[in-house]
Amino acid sequence: MTSPSSLTGRIVTAIERIAAVMLGLVTLLVFVSALGRYLFAAPIPDAFDLSRLTLAIAIMWGFASLGFRGSHIKVDILAQMIGAKARRVLDLLAWLALLLFTLLLVWKLGGRVLSQMPGGETTMDLRLPHWPFLALVVAGLVMAVVTTLIRLWLVLRYGEGLEPHDTLRDDEAHGAGHE
Repeated sequence: MTSPSSLTGRIVTAIERIAAVMLGLVTLLVFVSALGRYLFAAPIPDAFDLSRLTLAIAIMWGFASLGFRGSHIKVDILAQMIGAKARRVLDLLAWLALLLFTLLLVWKLGGRVLSQMPGGETTMDLRLPHWPFLALVVAGLVMAVVTTLIRLWLVLRYGEGLEPHDTLRDDEAHGAGHE
């Protein structure tokens, strides 16, 4: 696989860090709220709403990483049975399908954010509006479109697909024998 440019690498790393920080915040929020609830009978206000909204942000920014890395589920049996040119076409179709799906998500969730902004839903206790959280979800999806477009360009320009396929012979050659 051709290594991504320095800028692309920094963008993807930043995306992955945002997803990781959001996931860490969800974990911390749930843990601290549970401690407060069971030890002091005082959970964090809106812990449920905040954790589910923050989890949605983490998932969509992780989805943006998937748009570049391609670490989603794939069927290697078919990919290994076809030739290199057919595999390139299959990769191109897979990335185009992912791009279409992501664009549809941006469109639908973007509409939801726009409908929420004038005074829509709020959290139960603190009355925080949902739309800023949803806007961060859409921002993650927009980054997924960007990363998927980068991967599509790499497929078209350099013939890159997903990560290389490992075989049993490759494993054994690198000292990972099966005993």
